Amino acid sequence: MKKIMSLFVVFMLLLVSACGEEKQAVDDHQNNDSHEDHRYASGDVQEETASATILPSFLDDKQENIRMVYQIAGQSTEVLEWMPCYCGCGESAGHKNNLNCFIEEKREDGTIVWDDHGTRCLVCLEIAVQSAKMHQDGMSLKEIRQVIDDTYKEGYAKPTPTDMPA
Repeated sequence: MKKIMSLFVVFMLLLVSACGEEKQAVDDHQNNDSHEDHRYASGDVQEETASATILPSFLDDKQENIRMVYQIAGQSTEVLEWMPCYCGCGESAGHKNNLNCFIEEKREDGTIVWDDHGTRCLVCLEIAVQSAKMHQDGMSLKEIRQVIDDTYKEGYAKPTPTDMPA
């Protein structure tokens, strides 16, 4: 758990981008059996991989701390699907929760459709790391949700329309 917190601190120091800034150019990737890459109207790139352990190629040129948050998101889908995002992506990209900032879809066969939105957004990254850490510390989904809502309710965009955990 100390590793996640230290990654978060390093991440905070290194990351200088935020939602709404001009989007970085994304290299065109050739389609192959393990990666499929699509750009959507929101500007987000989505890429399919065979599982959550295989990160998308759009992370290849990103900082290690961003790749680590994507790994955390892939391992924390059952937590992040209950956490709202407060960067405005609910309205701008149609996201339903913080998980959508990293993963658009987790299919029954285990394939993952990744989303690159989180590579450009500090709020998305913070919420994912904070939520995963609180879950690892033993907090319930409702407790984590309360902390996230309380932390981001003022000074941030409207939250995604995320269901409350049972």
